[in-house]
Amino acid sequence: MSALLPEPHAALLEQTGTFAGNALLLTGPARVGKRALAQAVAAQHNCQGVRGMYGEACGACPSCRALAAGAHPDLLQIEPRATTTTGKAARRKLIPIGAILEARDKGREYDTHVFEFLEVRPTFTRRVVIVDGAEHLGQEAANALLKLVEEPPHRALFVFLAEDLRAVLPTIVSRSARLNVAPLPDALLERALVLGGSAPDPTLVAFAAGRAGVLADPAPVQAALEDARTLSQGLERGLLSALEAAEGLEKRWGPWHPEALRFSWRAAPPHERARADAALSALQDALEAYASPSLSFQVFALALRDAFGYS
Repeated sequence: MSALLPEPHAALLEQTGTFAGNALLLTGPARVGKRALAQAVAAQHNCQGVRGMYGEACGACPSCRALAAGAHPDLLQIEPRATTTTGKAARRKLIPIGAILEARDKGREYDTHVFEFLEVRPTFTRRVVIVDGAEHLGQEAANALLKLVEEPPHRALFVFLAEDLRAVLPTIVSRSARLNVAPLPDALLERALVLGGSAPDPTLVAFAAGRAGVLADPAPVQAALEDARTLSQGLERGLLSALEAAEGLEKRWGPWHPEALRFSWRAAPPHERARADAALSALQDALEAYASPSLSFQVFALALRDAFGYS
């Protein structure tokens, strides 16, 4: 059992291990551990060895080894595309009909398609389809899935993952057994961090807020938190320091930085946080619109100084 799937989440496997239905819906915040749990479900339903005390897979049989190697023949995971066919960042998250049916995937965005994947009998016990981001299923894609979910070929299992249950189409919700994946206590995250070979980091644990997935690769998260601290210090020191810090932030900008920045100003008064959030949203919009990164980050620094009342 991974250190990042400790007892409170592993206990859910007691329920999923005996699940005989066609679809599970795992809900919870981003990076709380839904994907790891879904993969553990896929493992336990194909495990050929002796399961553990929570019903978790043995980790040693051929099926478990294939899953650990990322090459399990009975597991398919689909999610919204992060880029368009032209290589640009996608502005809207969507799982299209092309992910379900090969004939509808005109742009060849998906290597494997759900319908064709389920036509093949399982190599081990049960084919499993993980839909990571069920709230992003388009209406057409969801409708195409319904028949498969109601009568899955070869007893296939669907595991839907969603952050916001309200955004999932009712037709999917009504056909799924729902399990909530709750954030973990800080003490368990601290233990997972140490067991993973990292030094204790109270700031990282506070940032994670119970989300085990944040600790899966802590280095880029810690780097983003440090960049956020550097920017905050630059804003306080003066205009030139703020612009220099913004220039450094531009060079290192990555997926974790927006959340790290919001974390860094969490203690500010509400009206200051609101203005800072608006400045960050404006920066992200500018970057998505392919505006000049250098100019965008300079404007961002100026907007933040104004938001926090620095003269």
